[in-house]
Amino acid sequence: MTRSIRTATIIQAAGNKPKVIEEYIGRVNSNTADVSIACMKSPSGWVEPGQTPEFDEYTVVLKGMVRVETRGEVIEVNAGQAVVTNKGEWVRYSSPWPEGAEYVAVCLPAFSPETVHRDG
Repeated sequence: MTRSIRTATIIQAAGNKPKVIEEYIGRVNSNTADVSIACMKSPSGWVEPGQTPEFDEYTVVLKGMVRVETRGEVIEVNAGQAVVTNKGEWVRYSSPWPEGAEYVAVCLPAFSPETVHRDG
């Protein structure tokens, strides 16, 4: 059945500074377990704990830059670029640039606090 999603739900974010997560589709806002789609706004200097999630994450940066660290490399994803991280791979996201970052994150299956497996 076709459904209209009229508003997002603000989800509490992990990290050293406040970050806005607007979930449009996912476990909280639309009761969808197959996929989550959220708009993120992270401030300058934001860093989240490392994680080893049970989902693939597809990130499209709209403004600023998102730094993605894995065990093997550091990738700087600028506005107009995207990155894919795979389930079971350790990863840490941050937004070190002065203007922070705005981006869209899609998780398959949907993001869940129980399946993200954040570091200590």
